[in-house]
Amino acid sequence: MVRALRPVLLSLVAAIPAVALRLTGTHPPALASILLFGAAVVAASFVLAWAAEAAEVDISGGLAIALLAVIAVLPEYAVDLYFAHTAGSNPEYVQYAAANMTGSNRLLLGLGWSSVVLISLYVASRRSRRTVRALVLDSGYRRELGFLAIAAVVAFVIPVTGEIHLVLGILLLAFFAYYLYRAAASEHTDEPDLIGPAATIGGLPTVQRRITVIGMFLVSAGVILAAAEPFADSLVEGGHALGIDQFLLVQWLAPLASESPEFIVALLFAWRGKGGAALGLLISAKVNQWTLLIGSLPVAYLLGGGRPALDLDARQVEEFLLTATQTLLGLAVLLSLRFPRWAAWTLLGLFAIQFAVPGQTGRYVLCGIYLVLAVVAMVRNREHLLPTITSPFRRTPKPADAERADELVGV
Repeated sequence: MVRALRPVLLSLVAAIPAVALRLTGTHPPALASILLFGAAVVAASFVLAWAAEAAEVDISGGLAIALLAVIAVLPEYAVDLYFAHTAGSNPEYVQYAAANMTGSNRLLLGLGWSSVVLISLYVASRRSRRTVRALVLDSGYRRELGFLAIAAVVAFVIPVTGEIHLVLGILLLAFFAYYLYRAAASEHTDEPDLIGPAATIGGLPTVQRRITVIGMFLVSAGVILAAAEPFADSLVEGGHALGIDQFLLVQWLAPLASESPEFIVALLFAWRGKGGAALGLLISAKVNQWTLLIGSLPVAYLLGGGRPALDLDARQVEEFLLTATQTLLGLAVLLSLRFPRWAAWTLLGLFAIQFAVPGQTGRYVLCGIYLVLAVVAMVRNREHLLPTITSPFRRTPKPADAERADELVGV
């Protein structure tokens, strides 16, 4: 039992300094706070991810995948919702809520999706001793893409109106609840493929496993709640102290810390030849971001003393538009459930280019490039567009009728 929990205990030890600082009310310098509280968020995120994976043993079907994706991004939600809640009384924090959301969203697709596909194709090529050019998903993932497509298209309302209204937020939260309902009704019956500490914990006797998983959930959630606020504030203060744009610091450093466990789990799946499962996890996380996360922002803003609508300035509108067009391209490529190598390199390249064109004009040019490529991909995959859009509302096919999962196609 102790051996099984050793990686968990080591991770929690890394979080002790941050928890001690929070309990004593000590406020170290901004840079030290970023390191200490950031380390606590990362450590607790790993524990949370291991607990979520091990819980798959007791939760079957598509609901397990959906819940795993939700739990894996909870650290990111804690930081972003703190920014939104604080923005209700401090308007300066509105930009940070938008920054964290757009950064994590673009990181997930531009770096996450692309890396998983490229690693999967490399592994498959090495094993098969032939060139493998595309990763093909199981037909069950069309429903996930359908939810993401509807949420992403609706999200264009945000840059068009320049605000995230409470009504839109409630609709997105309701849509997420429907997503969980459909996931729970899924007839997916594959056994969970656990790795690392999650596999060790998942192999414990039932009672010990459940007590361990619940304890990991509670402790990691407590650490995240304790560290999220000072970590978020230290990013803002650190930007001032280091002379770095706080918007960029919040946009990229916070998501890197909170999403690192999710990325590592997905990359490990890809390295083991489970590219479909890896990409499926990241697609579910993307659905969560466009529904649960965005929908929660105006609610947190209102509870913090703000108006029913979270207003965005020109920079935030630009960031939302860039994020939405990037998502549209990712969706258009995957309409056929086939993710080719060229698309992975394209998404990765455009993700990298954004750092070389920080100005407004350059961002809008990138939006145009994403949009043009998305239209071309949609035209090419047009026969799959309607089935994808309607898939969230259609009966889930039986496993026997589904396409073969995790298929890798060589050309």
